[in-house]
Amino acid sequence: MAIKDLLVYVDSDEACPSRIDVAVMLAGSHQAHLTGLHVITPPVIPAAIATEFGSTFQEMQMKRLRQAAAELERRFRAKAEAGPVIQAEWRLAEGDIAATATLHARYFDLTVVGQGLDIEEPAALRSLPEHLALAVGRPVLVVPRYGTFRTLGEHVLVAWNGSREATRAVGDAMPLLERARRVTVLSIDPQDPAGRRPGADIALHLARHGIKVEASDTPGTDITVGDVILSYAADRGVDLMVMGAYGHTRMREMLLGGVTRHLLQHMTVPVLMSH
Repeated sequence: MAIKDLLVYVDSDEACPSRIDVAVMLAGSHQAHLTGLHVITPPVIPAAIATEFGSTFQEMQMKRLRQAAAELERRFRAKAEAGPVIQAEWRLAEGDIAATATLHARYFDLTVVGQGLDIEEPAALRSLPEHLALAVGRPVLVVPRYGTFRTLGEHVLVAWNGSREATRAVGDAMPLLERARRVTVLSIDPQDPAGRRPGADIALHLARHGIKVEASDTPGTDITVGDVILSYAADRGVDLMVMGAYGHTRMREMLLGGVTRHLLQHMTVPVLMSH
């Protein structure tokens, strides 16, 4: 499936401009329509204030939020118009951030969202990447809070463990993998009772799509799996990672979910996640 319909979540976080830049770059390279989304959450007014001021206080708060949203729209449109985007659209919605963003994201090929690290308010933005990855049913591209990203997908690292989630992520990332100059399929501390090289079958599948791919494996060490992946990516100039986002059952959280969370907290390049 081609990437023709992109969504980027826009907020007032200082890292948002870099996220929009990534979305604009991606939309331009894939000749895709780009939509910016911002969600206003109506303020909860304490009973004492509501009693004293009636609806006036809430109206003032909503006016302030809408003014801030108008400034976000201006910034989004300025970046979209300055980049190679064919067509850009702005959406302003009201409601719970996670639920509303999930609803919109289900109608796009890919959603671009920020890392959520170090965000104080609103708190919902801190868990938004993981929530979208698990709830949307579509791939999510998480952009790190720190750094600028002039390229995306020239060297792609696929974190491979043979799971359903990893398989889904590879399928969702195909439009990016097919454009990559280099793709590395990485397996960590692999256990293959059949004696086959880990990642060989998925690498062969990708090669049949004309993708320049190599399979690599590395033994587990005394550092976490997440740190192994991050170190491998940094040493080899990776500019995009692809991985499955794992769920929250107790067993999965013990074995795999911690890797997802670790990468979300410590990523240094954009990560495409699917569940």
